[in-house]
Amino acid sequence: MALYQTTPTYFEFAGNAVRRFLYSFITWALAAHSTVINFYLLSFKRPRTYRQKKQIMQHEFSLEYARSLDSNDALRKYREQFYAPYFQNRRAIYFLGNSLGLQPKNAQQEVMAIMEGWANFGVEGFFLGDDPWINYHKKITPLLCDIIGAKNEEIVTMNHLTVNLHLLMVSFYQPTPTRYKIICEAKAFPSDQYAFQSQVKLHGFNPADAIIEVYPKEGTDLITTEDIEAVIDLHKDSVALVLFSGVNYYTGQAFDIKAITEAAHKAGAYAGFDLAHAAGNIKLQLHDWQVDFACWCNYKYLNSGPGAIAGCFIHERNASNTELPRLQGWWGNDIANRFKMSDTFTATPTAESWAMSTSPMMLLAAHKASLDMFAAAGFDILLHKAKALSDYLFFALNHINQPAAKFRIITPANPDERGCQVSLSVHKNAKAVFDTLLPFGIFADWREPNVIRIAPVPLYNSFEEIYIFAEVLQQILNAA
Repeated sequence: MALYQTTPTYFEFAGNAVRRFLYSFITWALAAHSTVINFYLLSFKRPRTYRQKKQIMQHEFSLEYARSLDSNDALRKYREQFYAPYFQNRRAIYFLGNSLGLQPKNAQQEVMAIMEGWANFGVEGFFLGDDPWINYHKKITPLLCDIIGAKNEEIVTMNHLTVNLHLLMVSFYQPTPTRYKIICEAKAFPSDQYAFQSQVKLHGFNPADAIIEVYPKEGTDLITTEDIEAVIDLHKDSVALVLFSGVNYYTGQAFDIKAITEAAHKAGAYAGFDLAHAAGNIKLQLHDWQVDFACWCNYKYLNSGPGAIAGCFIHERNASNTELPRLQGWWGNDIANRFKMSDTFTATPTAESWAMSTSPMMLLAAHKASLDMFAAAGFDILLHKAKALSDYLFFALNHINQPAAKFRIITPANPDERGCQVSLSVHKNAKAVFDTLLPFGIFADWREPNVIRIAPVPLYNSFEEIYIFAEVLQQILNAA
């Protein structure tokens, strides 16, 4: 039992007189609504069996209908295998899996096993005991293969995302006087932008000239694959690297990784991807799509803890090239030579030769705990439920956004072009609307200037929570 699993005091509603009035008015409005007044008091109906292949053709906006979907959910048992924030003595609705996934209850046991090995063996824990640390990564890599769509030798778990992005750009951004440009999406996550800028400057180029951003068409929110391909073709003689997100952090748009990779290779450039919002969220086939490299964090959809260890993919045709430039460290040296303390680095023909420093065992343990749960649930089954949750969320949001629209969904309506996240551009009093969600036990995310991001995930969120969220949001918007 986690010592901290008690009712947290996460929020005290405070603000000016207008916002206090808004809160009071919304509370009164919700009290008049019999469904919402009871939304935390209603108990879960006992689930039946989940018919995995059932296709939901039409939805209803009712609590009973949402609960019927939950009762058919084969993954419902996993919800109770996570710790969750509590608000006013009730489990909160946590829609922040795109920011920091909840803690799996088995994580503490995995981490404690490492702690006990440390206590019992000290540094010899790498070689002694029932589970020597030196081979611990061999448990993790196979668990990622299906999630990333890669072979064992193409994956390495190490460092953190932006560190890994820099390390991979050392290998795959090798500009020349004529081929030096990086093509990326406009408004990529800021840390990526900083990495691009610093790498370009390091090679003596001007970011204003060397970084080409692809923007949505005027009046739209999304970047089409055709526009990306057109920009790559326009700069085909000068582009060195095409580097996109798998899923854009702001809009939730999933890019066509296969098509972008093909366009980059046609232009003679490498293709790389930041999968921070894609890993564990959408179907990936990096090996089959011929992606050159990718990196991701594991603390979002992969639930491996704050500041979790990150991951990298390097396609086998690149990983097997031991002459490819890279920054070297002793943990990337061939295991046969690593402890000989030689001054000669021997790269193995795998992604592990990009590793640099000793593995952080407690971070690996927390990561393994989550991946074990993914393996037990089955990643394809998780993706199936994720699509069903997203489909119902779209339905519920469109239902409450009538007759007069109070927000605009900027995430693609096509389920093949999004993952779990849905982003709402709120037309009026957006920040006040967002601030009013938490007093009702709803954890969402805010992005300037007026976007609320929500991400119901399949392991610990439910259809009932989506219904409740939509009901509460409707009342808040009506009061605003």
